[in-house]
Amino acid sequence: MPEITKPLIPERKKLLGLDHLRAFAITIVFLYHYQIFGHPDWEQRIFGFGWTGVDLFFVLSGFLIAGQLFDRIKKEKSISFSNFFLKRFFRIIPAYLTILLLYFFFPFLRENEQMAPLWRYLSFTLNFGLDLKKTGTFTHSWSLCIEEQFYLLLPLTILLLNYFKVGKKAIYLIVALFLTCFITRILIWNSTIKPGLNSNDLGAIWHKNIYYPTYCRLDGLLIGVAIAGLFTFYPEVKRRLNNYSNWLLLTGITCLIASYFICEVNTGFNATVYGFSLIAFSYGLILMAVVSPLNVIYNIKSAITSQLATLSYSIYLTHKMMIHLTQHFFENMGIDKNSNLMLLLCVVSSLVGALLLRNTVEKPALKIRDKILNSINNKDIAVLST
Repeated sequence: MPEITKPLIPERKKLLGLDHLRAFAITIVFLYHYQIFGHPDWEQRIFGFGWTGVDLFFVLSGFLIAGQLFDRIKKEKSISFSNFFLKRFFRIIPAYLTILLLYFFFPFLRENEQMAPLWRYLSFTLNFGLDLKKTGTFTHSWSLCIEEQFYLLLPLTILLLNYFKVGKKAIYLIVALFLTCFITRILIWNSTIKPGLNSNDLGAIWHKNIYYPTYCRLDGLLIGVAIAGLFTFYPEVKRRLNNYSNWLLLTGITCLIASYFICEVNTGFNATVYGFSLIAFSYGLILMAVVSPLNVIYNIKSAITSQLATLSYSIYLTHKMMIHLTQHFFENMGIDKNSNLMLLLCVVSSLVGALLLRNTVEKPALKIRDKILNSINNKDIAVLST
């Protein structure tokens, strides 16, 4: 008996599910990092797994950036590297440089006295050799370093694959990179982590050698790229998955719960080797589910998650600075830094800081970007018409 498939609902230009995921990711990252400062006891018990929000951001980046590039390939259009890098530059760099320079010129803003050399931040290489015992300011930019490296290498890799006409065999490269990342973590764990399991510096050693380096953290980006390729070049698979999107969502959540227990001791072998892969796979399933028109979440609108998604990058950049300043100010006024009230004040101040950065730097930079891109596109049209 032939399978009966449900008709696809016309897809939205803006995928609401992605806003929900971005909002979720920045929320749990914020609450995880809040544990570095004064915090209520319950907050650490509930959001100790919040570090996986970064992995969700990796999956989202891989999916969205690769999807844009794959879409042009499918339509047999050339990839404009100038447009691609201009978009990335004005989206990322102005706001990033603003916060970096504030940290550099105004030491009282730093959440920790130690700051890495400026060139490490400017070159986006902070994530290599990052020692938490020596560097404690703006260290969360390690994940942005990985994303910037990804933005540079992905279009160049696609260009090479197109040049050699690899086509759909490119999936083997994704699998090879995934396995390489997996094996690399095994080798590094055996050589640098296992010998020092009883060391007082184990946390710093594990972060430096496993958690931060790009070659150990490709799982999420690769999963995102793979999903983008699957949805772009295999539309029939996408159509079939749409019919089971709610099951995909349930499976993804179940796998994420399993990864929570596997990663309970993150410096252990299972967490180090299998944890990142399972987390990326879990978020990949959830992503595939929420962008499917028949999924229960697809049509849910929320002004809160939409606003949080819009502010996610600004919150990411400013939240440690704002938490540090807020706790310092209100603690001097007699408010316990471990109280729920202090947490609420830090949430509010972080949102205010993000709004300031968004409206004074991000939005003006995006307007400049649009003007430049429109100028370039108009010139191209003029050339073609002559």
